[in-house]
Amino acid sequence: MTPNDISVELVAPLQCEVGENPLWHPEAETLFFLDITKGTIYAYHPASNKSSVFAQTRVTGGFTLQRDGSLLLFQDDRIAILSRNGDLREVASNCCPGSERFNDVIADPEGRVYAGAMGGKGKLMRFDPDGSVTVVVEGLSIPNGMGFAPDLRGMYFTDSLPRKLYYFDYDRKTGNLSNQRVFADISPNEGLPDGMTMDSDGFVWSAIWFGGRVKRFAPDGSLDREVFLPVSQTSAVTFGGPDLADMYVTSAAIVPGMELRPPGFDATAALGGGLYRLRVPAVRGKAAFRSNLSFA
Repeated sequence: MTPNDISVELVAPLQCEVGENPLWHPEAETLFFLDITKGTIYAYHPASNKSSVFAQTRVTGGFTLQRDGSLLLFQDDRIAILSRNGDLREVASNCCPGSERFNDVIADPEGRVYAGAMGGKGKLMRFDPDGSVTVVVEGLSIPNGMGFAPDLRGMYFTDSLPRKLYYFDYDRKTGNLSNQRVFADISPNEGLPDGMTMDSDGFVWSAIWFGGRVKRFAPDGSLDREVFLPVSQTSAVTFGGPDLADMYVTSAAIVPGMELRPPGFDATAALGGGLYRLRVPAVRGKAAFRSNLSFA
């Protein structure tokens, strides 16, 4: 595939410090995404090609769609529900002890939520509909993008600082993860793997922070293709639109510590902060699973 095959459009020219978690809401026909550090939840409406601030809250690492259409926000040690009309309600606190905040979350087909927690003790947690909370993986750096294999027998997971995408055996009945192994490595010369998504063919798309690109990996872990963007700090990727044929990529305007930058990284070049839409021929996404957590 050549660059001319792909249309890249800046659809929301924002200055998100850390743009993240793009997620398509089919009923609202809206792509929601956030600026983690500013706690801003944005809504992008493809029909009007306009974006707006949907809610202003505190530091938010990620969110899922609940089955009732609300957004379930995983924040700095608390969880909140953001309704379709914009009402915000805290529903749980002291949720990630030993860590500073949540970072990247995903719902599974049974309504559970897997939530990464970073800062201090990096870990992956599982929130079940029955109210139980389980730490499923410990000793992580920056837990990041996740996705489920098409047969629902495996889950992909990203740990950014080791630059690795992992694959776990996934038990849909219990939610247990086992048999962790490396699915793909990212070269230190390219950057750090960040948010990810799955397409309808079972391929993995990973946004590369510092790398200005998204990578597509085949189910066997081999690199299938790369799609480049005009900014270096690509942070997360998803599919949206009525037929899930549009790829959306968030980006970030702030640069972390020098020790994380790949050799030759040009901090004076365009970094990011906006939302991009790409059209990759013959590629479509999969609808996100919805969380089903309830709170007293």
